[in-house]
Amino acid sequence: MLLNTAQPYAIESAGLVCGFLCLPDAMPHSVDAAEALAWLALPPEQTEGFIWLHLNLSQASTERWIREHLSLPEAFHESLHQASRSSRVEQEGDALLAVMNDVLFEFSFEATDISTLWVSLESRLVVSARTRPLRSIDRLRDAVKKGEILRSPVDLMVRLLSLQVKVLEQIVRDAVIEVDNIEDRLLAERLQNRRVNLGALRRVMVRLQRLLAPEPAALFRLLNKPPHWVAEQDVVDLRQSTEEFAAVLNDMSALQERIKLLQEEIAARINEQDNRSLFVLTVVTVLALPFNIIAGLLGMNVGGIPLAQHAHGFWIVVAIVAVFTATVAFFALKRWRS
Repeated sequence: MLLNTAQPYAIESAGLVCGFLCLPDAMPHSVDAAEALAWLALPPEQTEGFIWLHLNLSQASTERWIREHLSLPEAFHESLHQASRSSRVEQEGDALLAVMNDVLFEFSFEATDISTLWVSLESRLVVSARTRPLRSIDRLRDAVKKGEILRSPVDLMVRLLSLQVKVLEQIVRDAVIEVDNIEDRLLAERLQNRRVNLGALRRVMVRLQRLLAPEPAALFRLLNKPPHWVAEQDVVDLRQSTEEFAAVLNDMSALQERIKLLQEEIAARINEQDNRSLFVLTVVTVLALPFNIIAGLLGMNVGGIPLAQHAHGFWIVVAIVAVFTATVAFFALKRWRS
């Protein structure tokens, strides 16, 4: 039975989104901040399993509560304020520190729809913290609420990575459908104002890969020398999740290259259309040139203008202009067809 020994201040200022006591062979059950602190205060030999606390850093007092009530490595607190948000997993003493990037719960293919999740893992305590709701961690929380068993802290990370892989696979799948539609329109000559869509899509893919790409390499380094409390099965599962993650990143790279080629094709077609429009404008200007020159010459108020007194002078001038225009049009159309 858990003792409620924490002060009310600890409960109110924790910024706790959810808390679970996870036992190896039993369904997790929810705990609040006071119960979690009371359980952590017990000697390790009197307890089994681990506590998972998921915190909301957008609440101003959350970080202060973490410092006052949880003994986390200093590197965890420093990572909360580092400018670099690249995904990585590092070992600090007996703890594992993870900086992971994920998409927001309401992801809409915008570069700003990506945020960071910080995780600290020890043998008895897992702390995850974020500033904005994220899709993968929320799916894991829902699964645990429904009774999914977590064997260990590393098993929690493995489940989180697997969910993140599924989220990224769905993002890539949706992006491929969008690119397929754009490509079909391009081949059918019905493409209208689709360059912006491709640019935004490519920007999101590049940002996702840039933030997530370091993660597999960091995990492989960790797998070579894990902490002593990490079970061998957890290492195997973590390695498998890392390989799945690398495969998704490769698919993302291939999609980026495809988007780049489509952008180049669209740019080439737009340039061709612009060149044709400019050529037509030039031809029209050249065709009108004989009219302008002859009309300007005959319109001068000076003596000696030819054919001024001729009975058929007007039609003679029209015939001369028509011959010049027809000659210019012939050479222009010949070049157009070539």
